[in-house]
Amino acid sequence: QVQLVESGGGLVQAGGSLRLSCAASGTVFSSNDMGWYRQAPGKQREWVATIHTGGNTNYANSVKGRFIISRDNAKNTVYLQMNSLKPDDTAVYYCAARQSKEYFDSWGQGTQVTVSS
Repeated sequence: QVQLVESGGGLVQAGGSLRLSCAASGTVFSSNDMGWYRQAPGKQREWVATIHTGGNTNYANSVKGRFIISRDNAKNTVYLQMNSLKPDDTAVYYCAARQSKEYFDSWGQGTQVTVSS
């Protein structure tokens, strides 16, 4: 069973940066596409970024140019570097994994990111 544990969330002022980490276990990490999603209060969960097994990345338009997703297969960890943070980035951020599927089917418990104005 895949286990994903996020860390790195917190409170930051607008314009600041945070780096989220997600440690994976119970799977061959390098065989998984990894993603980040977020859910703001009262809103649906939305996709943020994906990094594929080959290293290709995709980003939501709302974070493109500000966030960077990366992975370290030796450490079974995926990262989300968040720069130029805005109050609208406030949400619970979730790590997700998928292996040979079109949808993410393994999820972490989430980490809170709060951006103050």
